[in-house]
Amino acid sequence: MPDSTLSQALREAYAAAPSNVAIYHTLELNHAAFNQPIYVVNDWTDLNARLETGADVTFLRFAFRLTKPEVTPTGIPQLTVEIDNVSRDILANVQLAMGSTAPITMTFREYLSSDLTAPQNDPPMTMELSNIKADVFKVSAVASFGDYLDRRFPGEEYTAERFPGLVVS
Repeated sequence: MPDSTLSQALREAYAAAPSNVAIYHTLELNHAAFNQPIYVVNDWTDLNARLETGADVTFLRFAFRLTKPEVTPTGIPQLTVEIDNVSRDILANVQLAMGSTAPITMTFREYLSSDLTAPQNDPPMTMELSNIKADVFKVSAVASFGDYLDRRFPGEEYTAERFPGLVVS
């Protein structure tokens, strides 16, 4: 089944693998403790591109790996992300965030070299990081879509103030 979040151009690039169009995989790491989000691209050079919000950012070149998602016993898919040879700034920010209870969020975006005006996966995939290990050589973490098991369903609270028809007189 085709992925409806991918643009037609990106689907064609994956299918045809043209030599004149590159596919850039990027990550955004964000946390309240960061001065600004961390943007990285899995490439040899930095990448200037536009986010889906319209903001222009520079993705810094760092090698990273994402493993295939595996389903845990709880039924939540998880993948492992590893960023190699991190800079001191990235390491300091990640270590600062590790001391907090709020999760680091990771947003995965794909760009085509022929169109850097917006990500080609819309909406970009956002996950939360856990089990973070960081040193000067590598940052590794487990990424998941959050704790869906402990969320209320349907996620909306039905109160007498909002829904007076629920109250029996």
